[in-house]
Amino acid sequence: MPSGNSIKSESFVSRTKIYLIVIFLLLAILCILNYRFIPAAISLFVLLIMYTQWSNNRRKAELSEQLKDLTLNVNTTAKTTLINSPFPLVMLETNGNMIWKSEKFAYEFVDINVDDFLNDVLKNVKTLIDNSENKDKGKILSEIEVNNKHYQIMGSYVKSHKKNRTKSQEYTTILYFIDDTEKIKLEKNIYDNDICLGIIMVDNYEEVSQRISAEAKPIMIAKVEQSIYDWVAKYNAMIIKSDRDSFYCIANRKALHEMLQDKMSILDEIKKSDVGDLTQATLSIAFSNDGKTITEKEESTRAVIDIALGRGGDQAIVKIDGKYEFFGGRTQEVEKRTKVKARMIAHALQELVQESDNVLLMGHSHCDMDAIGSAMGLYRFAKDLGKEAKVINETTGIGIERFIDEAKKTEEYADCFVSEQQAKELMNKNTLLIVVDTNKRNYVESPAILELAKKVVVVDHHRRSTDYIEDAILTFHEVYASSAAELVTEIIQYAQFKIDLTTIEMEALYAGIMLDTKNFTFKTGVRTFEACAYLRRCGVDIIKVKKWFQSDLETYQTISDIVSKSEILNDNIAISQYDKNDSDANIIVAKAADELLTIGGITASFVLGIIGETIYISGRSIGDINVQIILEKLGGGGHITLAGAQIEGMSIEDAKQELINRINEYFFEIEN
Repeated sequence: MPSGNSIKSESFVSRTKIYLIVIFLLLAILCILNYRFIPAAISLFVLLIMYTQWSNNRRKAELSEQLKDLTLNVNTTAKTTLINSPFPLVMLETNGNMIWKSEKFAYEFVDINVDDFLNDVLKNVKTLIDNSENKDKGKILSEIEVNNKHYQIMGSYVKSHKKNRTKSQEYTTILYFIDDTEKIKLEKNIYDNDICLGIIMVDNYEEVSQRISAEAKPIMIAKVEQSIYDWVAKYNAMIIKSDRDSFYCIANRKALHEMLQDKMSILDEIKKSDVGDLTQATLSIAFSNDGKTITEKEESTRAVIDIALGRGGDQAIVKIDGKYEFFGGRTQEVEKRTKVKARMIAHALQELVQESDNVLLMGHSHCDMDAIGSAMGLYRFAKDLGKEAKVINETTGIGIERFIDEAKKTEEYADCFVSEQQAKELMNKNTLLIVVDTNKRNYVESPAILELAKKVVVVDHHRRSTDYIEDAILTFHEVYASSAAELVTEIIQYAQFKIDLTTIEMEALYAGIMLDTKNFTFKTGVRTFEACAYLRRCGVDIIKVKKWFQSDLETYQTISDIVSKSEILNDNIAISQYDKNDSDANIIVAKAADELLTIGGITASFVLGIIGETIYISGRSIGDINVQIILEKLGGGGHITLAGAQIEGMSIEDAKQELINRINEYFFEIEN
């Protein structure tokens, strides 16, 4: 591309030629009019050409001299800028040869071994060049830390004309070293001081208060609060009491990191507080830094504390940069004594059903009798309010098939169960969807129906997971309950209108409670027996229900085979697997896990099975080991004594090894 001076010179010559052509034409016209002017015209035109040539040469010489002066000034300025650069500067060849270094470079790195330092730099540079698309020339951008200082390396490289002994290409580089140490410190300071909002709640404040005398109550409250204040003060955080049993805590990210390193020690410290012989205080703690404003952080923290409470309390959940960390939660849930919430839920659900055009109900994928029983109970709730109701079910399996076949013999239930496609055709903007026996968005019978639904109600008893259904307009979530069927029975019991359960509906609810309590062995409380007593008064046939859970001889032999080839881990954990790809594998592994717990010395059991491409894991415990925490690490959930998980994209052997790793991780966390 020509320079500006070259353009001006060419423009000047071009204009002179135009003038000469005009003069030539005028002289030619003059000569045509009078031949006597021809000699004089020729002489004049020759002189003009000679003058023009001399003038052009002189002009070009002047422009050339100006250009030389300008180029010299630019080169001098560039060289001066390069030599006196405020940043350390070095010119290197990739073979290690240093071409030149600035005084600033020599001063900056006077206390280090420059050869070793530059060798490390060149390794990074060579890697960048090897990974670049342009092998001839390009930019260099890297980082390095030297003498507790952080430098950003900027520069460029060009291909050399020489090669080394191995005939590999060499490059010449020019590198600037920009000291980013203060910038990094500032960024870290901003990061460490990012505000994290916390909520601390005393789980069983009412219960503890009721079990101690009026004189001891103020002392108990003071001990619990002092423990919380001392713990927060240890990390230079701030705490404000917002209610009699809850506190707001404000801490920066650095303080929260220290809390995490101490594994939220307040959870154990508070249990050691002497609050009486009959009970102990427990805490639920939530921290979050999600959100740009304090209001957004407060909303995020409230969502996290809901998860902690939904998982049974006595635990801390920290949400940092969108990721969750869990601490505690290893103790059994405490059964709530008040029935006020069940009454309120029954009233609210009645209003929602009456305002809706129709009702759809569904449980979790590969549903069991608890899910079906709960759905059937609420099916009757909606029908007795005069609303059309359907149960979404595409699951088949041991027990479920028997129940559905039995139900369809009755005319009323012939079209009670619908597929996902049929449910889509029934839906409109005013359809109410009731999800039972799960709170996980991706674990429902039909995620597509859940996405389409505008109004959703959730009734569940499992510990809340991080991917729970957030946009439900009504949630009845009680982890103390034995089953979803127990919660639905309470809703029916405390409804403000008369509900006439049919025989099949009563049996389904009773079967759901029996299934999840393992014949009233696990997670059975006073409220469980009260719900069963209500169903018994309604006329449920217990013997008939028990027949639904009977296994045929082939299934019993399969379970016995699974039990016989189990492995023992840590002297008290039994692990086995069902290798056949069976559509009933989820039911069989659950029964096998139950059977393993009947063996002396076994406190927890895990059984793996296959359905299609999915690995199913069923975990059981007598309470000493929290199987929910173990299987939660594999994407599952449940309760302390009963939990499950589903894994895809993995062989059963790999899933088994992953399970063993998570079990070992569980015990390592307890010990440390």
